[in-house]
Amino acid sequence: MQQQLQLPIYLDNNATTPVDPEVLQAMLPYFTRHFGNAASRNHSFGWIAEEAVNIAREQTASLIGASTDEIIFTSGATEAVNLAIKGAFEMYSSRGKHIITCATEHKAVLDTCKHLEKRGATVTYLPVDESGIINLKILEKSIQKDTLLIAVMFANNETGVIQPIETIGKIAKERGILFFSDATQVVGKIPVNVEKYGIDLLCLSAHKIYGPKGSGALYVRRKDPRVRLIPQTDGGGHEKGMRSGTLNVPGIVALGKACEICKLKMDTEALHINTLRNKLEAGLTTLQHIYINGANTQRLPNVTNISFDQIKGNGLLTEISKTIAVSSGSACTSANPEPSYVLKAMGVSNELAKNSIRFGLGRFTTEEDIAYTIDTVTQIVASLRK
Repeated sequence: MQQQLQLPIYLDNNATTPVDPEVLQAMLPYFTRHFGNAASRNHSFGWIAEEAVNIAREQTASLIGASTDEIIFTSGATEAVNLAIKGAFEMYSSRGKHIITCATEHKAVLDTCKHLEKRGATVTYLPVDESGIINLKILEKSIQKDTLLIAVMFANNETGVIQPIETIGKIAKERGILFFSDATQVVGKIPVNVEKYGIDLLCLSAHKIYGPKGSGALYVRRKDPRVRLIPQTDGGGHEKGMRSGTLNVPGIVALGKACEICKLKMDTEALHINTLRNKLEAGLTTLQHIYINGANTQRLPNVTNISFDQIKGNGLLTEISKTIAVSSGSACTSANPEPSYVLKAMGVSNELAKNSIRFGLGRFTTEEDIAYTIDTVTQIVASLRK
């Protein structure tokens, strides 16, 4: 049965996702009936809130193969990134002050590293090849005696390109270096297991997996090794002293429910979304003179980043966005008129990078959405090339 097409079409799920109705229903009681503070230990309102947080902690931990005492709730991935990198640097700076990261990381990681450079850190920014992958030999050569942290994202937010995380984890483990991975775009889309991949610190965000904005988590390894962090927010000692502040109970409940749904639906959902993504790419490649960035390596199933050649100016995104919500890259840098630094690091020219579109498919994307997108984009590109 065909679904009725509704405009505008939303294909920017890497920027944010709609809240799943099941997630919304799970969180609503914690705004009204169960509004207690999870830190209030003297009455039932607080006990109910605390129990809800504990359940969410179990749900979140289960999705990434962690234990419940390794989950620290935050306001989102950006806060988690700052806590992980700054917290580790401050805790272990007596061992060393060298950090290794990647040129195509999210701005939350890059800007945090630049901040620490002003505080005495030395940072190596690894280059990537034309597929967006780091060179493991360069990584190994970059390790110094005082390297304390390797920070490499699981998969890129603009291209969906997946890094060799398991091998990086082994390299870090062998050298006694902490390994942090930004898995914000990955969790809930493909299987993630912190033990399998040797990850010591990992961040995720509710609004990328059909939960609300303002809720996220940081995984902090508790053994082999036990990772300790200097808190970046001081106060009442919440979240094992790592992140003080009254817990956002509705947001945490929603994150937990979102993780639970992802764990149940992940395999079938990834297969369905990947099929739609492949249809989109096949439909658009009939245009010729287009390039799928990162197509020759492993990518997330829900995203494609396509450069359209032989188009002058930057009117492509404007025209497409009249009926289809897409982006030219990260939502955090959408106000920046410069070409994507991720694509430039991959060797894409300025002109091509300016005419690159990220299509982010999601749980609620339909075949009708994809068919309309193929037809519309084909017409727009043909018109602009004239």
